[in-house]
Amino acid sequence: MDIKDATKKDLEIYKKEDILKSSTEYFDGDVMAAEVWMNKYALKDAEGNVYELNPDHMHRRIAKEIARIESNYKNPLTEDEIFDTIKDFKYIVPQGGPMSGIGNKLQVVSLSNCFVIGDGSDSYGSILKIDQEQVQLMKRRGGVGHDLSHIRPKGSPVKNSALTSTGIVPFMERYSNTTREVAQDGRRGALMLSVSVKHPDAESFIDAKMTEGKITGANISVKLTDDFMKAVLNDEVYIQQFPIGSEEPSVVKEKNAKEIWDKIIHNAWKSAEPGILFWDNLINESIPDCYAEEGFKTVSTNPCGEIPLCPDDSCRLLAINLYEYVKNPFTSEAKFDFDLFKQHIRIAQRMMDDIVELEIEKIDAIIEKVDMDPESTGTKRVELELWQRIRVKAEQGRRTGLGITAEGDMLAALGLTYGTQKATSFSEGVHKTLKLEAYRSSVEMAKQRGPFEIWDMAKEKGNPFIERIKKEDESLYKEMMTFGRRNIALLTIAPTGTTSLMTRTTSGIEPVFKPVYMRRRKINPQEKDVKVDFVDKQGESWQEYVVFHHKFETYLNVKGYDIDEVKNMNKEELQVIVDKSPYYKATSDDVDWVEKVKMQGAIQKHIDHSISVTVNLPNDATEEIVSKVYEAGWKSGCKGITVYRDGSREGVLVSTDDKKEQIEVMLEENHAIKRPVSVDADVIFFQNNYEKWIAFVGKVPVNGVDKPYELFTGKHESFFLPPYVEKGRIVKRKTDKGSIYDFVYLDKDGIEIVMKKLSRSFNKEYWNYAKLISGILRQRMPMQYVVALVESLDLDDSSLTTWKKGVIRVFKKFIKDGTKTKGECPNCGANLVLIEGCEKCIACGKYSRCG
Repeated sequence: MDIKDATKKDLEIYKKEDILKSSTEYFDGDVMAAEVWMNKYALKDAEGNVYELNPDHMHRRIAKEIARIESNYKNPLTEDEIFDTIKDFKYIVPQGGPMSGIGNKLQVVSLSNCFVIGDGSDSYGSILKIDQEQVQLMKRRGGVGHDLSHIRPKGSPVKNSALTSTGIVPFMERYSNTTREVAQDGRRGALMLSVSVKHPDAESFIDAKMTEGKITGANISVKLTDDFMKAVLNDEVYIQQFPIGSEEPSVVKEKNAKEIWDKIIHNAWKSAEPGILFWDNLINESIPDCYAEEGFKTVSTNPCGEIPLCPDDSCRLLAINLYEYVKNPFTSEAKFDFDLFKQHIRIAQRMMDDIVELEIEKIDAIIEKVDMDPESTGTKRVELELWQRIRVKAEQGRRTGLGITAEGDMLAALGLTYGTQKATSFSEGVHKTLKLEAYRSSVEMAKQRGPFEIWDMAKEKGNPFIERIKKEDESLYKEMMTFGRRNIALLTIAPTGTTSLMTRTTSGIEPVFKPVYMRRRKINPQEKDVKVDFVDKQGESWQEYVVFHHKFETYLNVKGYDIDEVKNMNKEELQVIVDKSPYYKATSDDVDWVEKVKMQGAIQKHIDHSISVTVNLPNDATEEIVSKVYEAGWKSGCKGITVYRDGSREGVLVSTDDKKEQIEVMLEENHAIKRPVSVDADVIFFQNNYEKWIAFVGKVPVNGVDKPYELFTGKHESFFLPPYVEKGRIVKRKTDKGSIYDFVYLDKDGIEIVMKKLSRSFNKEYWNYAKLISGILRQRMPMQYVVALVESLDLDDSSLTTWKKGVIRVFKKFIKDGTKTKGECPNCGANLVLIEGCEKCIACGKYSRCG
C-alpha cells in the first residue's frame, strides 16, 4: 500500500514483538539497533501503533516519496535506484526527521532537523514570541537555536514598571525550561543559545550553567571574534558594547580580554560548556551571508553547532557511509572507490534537493492544520506566520545538509591510523571530493530545475569557499557562474549518534570509542553452571562478556581469527590483538588533541556549513591545555569547537565512605533553612518493583533555584491522588498531637483540594527514614551526596529496600544533568551520567537506564 494515499485503516499494524524479531534479524542479531529503529524511525501514528515491520519497509516508503518528486524533472531517478542506495543503511542514510517523516501522513511533522529563529528585537513581546516559536518548532520534532545578543544588558533602562532590564540570564532560563517541557516522540527538544562575546552580559552568560539546576535544557555557545582572540593573545583590553553592532552604543564596557577568556576556559574545563563559535571564521566563509540583504544573515546555529542559520531558515540532514566505499577492507589491497563515491554524492545531493520539496509539502500540511484548528486567529497567528516565513526561506535558499559518517572506520579499513598526518591528508582528499561533486550535482540541477530563487553570482564573488572551488575545479566554477546552483549551501558534518547505530560504524568524523568493551548479562536464578562475574548491590548476578565494535569484528574475520576464541581470551591476550589492528592508538581516548584539531580545520575548508565534533581530553588535562585547544581551533580555521575532559561534569557519585569528610564539612558550613508554613511540591509517580509508588518532594528556593527540602514517599495505594496532579503545596499545621503535613492541589476545574495528613499516610518506618533524609536535605547537602548516602543504607527489610530504591530514583531527577554515577555502561564500560534523572552513557551513546 502506498503510504501517501493510505489511511490508517489501509495499513497493517504490527505487534512490537514481531517488529523486534524481524528487525533484529535485519540487523544480524543486534537487538540495540533493532530497538532504536523501532522506537525512533518506524512509521507510527500518534497512538503509538507501528506500521512497518523492519527497515526495508521504511526504505521503500522513503524511496517512493523521493521518486515521486524526481518524476517532476527530466531523467528522474527511479524508485528502485533510490532504494538501492539507501537500503541496509549501506551508502546513503537520511538522518532523524527525514528518516521518520518522509512519507508519513499519519503525523503532522517537519522533516527539518534544524531551525534558527529570532527577529533581533529585545522587547518583551519579541522575547515571548520567540519562546512560543520555539515550542511550535520543537513539537514538530525540530532542534532550535537562537541568539541572545540583541537583548539589552542587565541594568539598562526600560520603559515599564521594572525600570531596568534583568539582562540575558533570566531569558536563558525561560527558554531552557520551555525546552524541557516539550516532548518529541518521548524525548525532549534540543536548544542552542548563543551570545556574542562583545555583549556586556557575556560573562553572565558564560557562567549561567555553572549553577546547579540552571539552564539544563540548552546547549550554550559564545561567539568569539578575531578582534577578541587577538586581544586575548596580546593581553589587551576588549570593548564590550550594546547594541553590539552599533556605532553609537548606549552601553560600553572595557574588559581585559584574558579575564573573559580564562572564564570560558575554566568553565569548559570544569563542565564542557560553553562551546565556542569562531564567528569571523564562520561568517567570512559563509556563502548564505553573501545574501545578508535578502535576509540570510547568519545569527546562530542548531543545537549541535553544525548548521549556522539565519532566522526562520531550516535544514535537513543526510549522511554518506564512508566505510562502504573501502574495497577489500582491512587487507593490503584495501582501496577507496572514488568513482562509486562520486556517483553516490551526486545522487545524494539530488535526494537532498528532493527532500527540500518534500519539506515544503510538509510545511503546507502544517499550515493547513493550524489554519483549521478551532483556536482564534489571534491565538494561531504566531504559529502560522512562523511556518509561512520558514516556507519562504526554504524556497528562496533550498539549503541542504549533506554529510558523512564512519570516518573512523573508513580510515581503519584502509590501514590508516586516525589522528596521524597521513590519515588526515587522506580524509581531506575525501572531503574535497565530496565538496566538488556535491556542488557539481547542484549546478547540474540548476540547469534542469533552475537555481535557488535569490541566486546572484556577483554577490558570491570573493567568497573564500567559492574561490577555493574556482582554484580546484575551474570548469565547475565557470558552469556555476553561468547556470547558478540549485542550493544556497550544501554540506555539513553532524553528530550521527543513532545513525551510526543503524550503519554500525563510528559516528561522524569521530574515531572509534573503543574497539573492545565489556557487556553484562543478568543471570537467571534457574541457570546452572554459569560463571558469575559480578554481583550488584541488590544481589543480582551478572555474567560479563566481551563485545567488539562491529568493524573491529570485521577486521578479526578478515584476519582469520576465531571470534568466539578471541572473545574468551584474557585482557592481556586480547590487547595483543588490538595492538596489531588499525584501531590501536586510534580511539577517542588515544588521539592527540593537536592532530584532532588539525584534522577538523583541514576538513572544515571543504564544508560550507560547519562540523559537530568534540575534542576529548583526559581527566588530568589542565586548563592551559583547554586554552591551547581553543586557540589551535581558531588558528586552524575551525568554525566552532567543543572540548570534553573526562569526568569534567561536577559531582561524581562515589561511595559515601569516599566522600565522608566532604559531607561532614558541608554539614558544618551550612545551616538548615527554617521551614515556611507552605512549600511548593513536585508529585512524582513511578513504578518500583512492579508496584505503583508516589513521591511528594517539597522544595524551597536557594539562591533563586528550587531545591528539594523534604520527602514523603510510599505506595500509591496508601491514598488516592489523580494521575494528572504534578504539582501542589505541602502545608504544615500544628495540632495538640504534633505537626501535621497536608497536600493541597488544584483539580481540573481549578478547585483547591486538601489531602489531609500526608505524613500519616505512609508506612511508619518509611516516614521515620523520610524525616531523617528531610533533615539532611534541609542542611543543603548536594543531591549527589544525598543519593550516595541513601544508597549506603543497609536495610534488611525487603519493603524498606524497595522504599530505598524508590527514594534513589526520585532524587536522581534532581541531580544536575551530566553528573557521573557509579554505574558503568554495559556496552563500553564508561561511567554513566545522569541526564534528566536517567543514567545514560555519553561515551558511546548507546545505553541508558532509568531508576
